[in-house]
Amino acid sequence: MLKQLFGKFWRFGIVGVANTLIYYSLYAVLTYAGLFYLLSSIVAFAISMANAFYWNNKHVFFENRESRNAVSSAFRMVISYAFSGFVVGSILLYILVDVYDVSEYIAPLFGLCITVPLNFMLNRFWVFR
Repeated sequence: MLKQLFGKFWRFGIVGVANTLIYYSLYAVLTYAGLFYLLSSIVAFAISMANAFYWNNKHVFFENRESRNAVSSAFRMVISYAFSGFVVGSILLYILVDVYDVSEYIAPLFGLCITVPLNFMLNRFWVFR
């Protein structure tokens, strides 16, 4: 059981690293191009969330995939990512940038320390159950 959970977390981490690179690259490019940093975060988040659903469904939480309702799982993932990544992530981003004057390019990296473990737990026990 513990070995299986560790394997899932490891695969989730690999998908997460790739997804984080997608998110952060899009965020940085859009912010550099002049888009307001919170709007850049929303756009990058939406694209990276679609990528995460595909890879998590295919390679991380693949058990019972055939019997799972894909639409229901996708809906739960949107809710999960909206809460953990968007709400919590945006609040942390705002606080770090506007309250603590952390660089808008560095602040999202700090937020990941909170949002990634939270997101794994939501995905494991709710989205792909």
